[in-house]
Order: sequence, then structure tokens, then C-alpha cells
Amino acid sequence: MVRRHGRPGSMTGAAMQARPGAVVVDIFDEVEQDLQAERTARLLRKYGWVIIAAAVLVVAATAGWQAWRWRQDRLDAAAAHDYMVASRTADPAGTVAATAQAKEAALARFQALAADGTPGYRVLARLRAAALMADAGNLAGASALWDEVAHDDAAGPLLQGLATLTWAQHHVDTGDAAAVTARLQPLLAPASPWHALAEETQAAIDLRQGHTDAARSILQTLQTDTGAPDGVRGRAGELLAKLAE
Repeated sequence: MVRRHGRPGSMTGAAMQARPGAVVVDIFDEVEQDLQAERTARLLRKYGWVIIAAAVLVVAATAGWQAWRWRQDRLDAAAAHDYMVASRTADPAGTVAATAQAKEAALARFQALAADGTPGYRVLARLRAAALMADAGNLAGASALWDEVAHDDAAGPLLQGLATLTWAQHHVDTGDAAAVTARLQPLLAPASPWHALAEETQAAIDLRQGHTDAARSILQTLQTDTGAPDGVRGRAGELLAKLAE
């Protein structure tokens, strides 16, 4: 008698009967997949508009941010150009000094930039405009600008300190000594980056008031202060020599 063998890989009825659990699992898997598909379809019908709206908002926000950054970059570039043009007008290269007319033109540019420029250049423009005003003899106008920067938190501690120091330096000879000293107090702290220059200014105030010993003590400290700028140490030595005479 010739036996008939099933094809390799085929499942005979006996084998199917031997694995009834596998067939049941397959059926449940198919049912579960159909249920998940139906739930997903219901959720999409119910909340699909929310998903679409969220996607649109994300795209719009991204596009808005990119547009804002592009505009800010353009504004920064324009402010930088205006600042450099004004600086070259006020301080031309070479040994030729700027004329009074050129300084007036530079001052006008700095004032315009201080009013309409980007935040960083507004601060720098006010400081440069104040310097030009002081050179032209307009100490009141310059002092007002230094005060603005000194009280502008957006300028940052470094530039605020510079504005205060410059104000004090321009009021050493004619300003109220007590007021100048009071303004200098925060800058006299050892941690201040303007410490050495503030000490030098305080020594000048002491000399003006006739407090020679106090001034000499400050100058002696500055002369040996390795953290002080070379110019400050040099000027301190020169003043000490004059006091010794």
C-alpha cells in the first residue's frame, strides 16, 4: 500500500486539532486589532480638528519666530552700521581730528540710535553721545545721559558702573563732593571691575577737599595694586611724587 504524505509545511486536520489554542489566539488578535482601529477612527472623528489645529499653531508659531528673528537680525545689522558710521565720523582714522561739524553730525546719529536702535546699541549710543556732549561743554546734557544708563537695568552692571564712574569723573572739580563720593561707593568695592578707577577718582576728590593724607593712602595702595591698570598705577606714582615735593 502506498502512503500519501502531506506537503511540507502544510497543516493536517490532526495538527489543527492538536493546536486549538493558536487558532483562538489568532481570532482574538484580529478582533482586538479591529476594535483598536474602530476606537482610533472614533477618536479621529471626535478630536481630529484639535490635532489639526494644534499642528497649524505649531507651524504658525515656528514661522512667526523665524520671521521675528529675521527682523531682529536686520535691525541689529542696521544699528551696527549706524553706530560704526557715527563712530568713524566722531573719531576719523589717522591723525586728523574730527571737525566741530563732524562731531555734531556724529552726535545727531548717536542720538537717533539711542532713541530708535536695538537695546544694546541704544545704551552704547547714549554713552557716546554723552561723551560728545561733555567734550562740547554740555555737561548737563551729558550728565542726564549718564544718569539714564546708570539707572537702566537693561544696560547691565558693567555699563551701568561705567556710566556712574564717568559721571563722577566729570564732576570731580565742580560737583558736590559728598554727592560724587556717594555715587562712587558701589564702585569702590573690591569686587567691582571699576574699583581702581573709582579709587583714583576718590583720591582726586580728597585732594580737592584738602584731605591729603586720605588721598596719599589711596594712591599708595593703587601704586602697588597689581590688579589695577598700568595707567592707573602710573598716574598714582606721579601724583605721589608731586605730593612729596
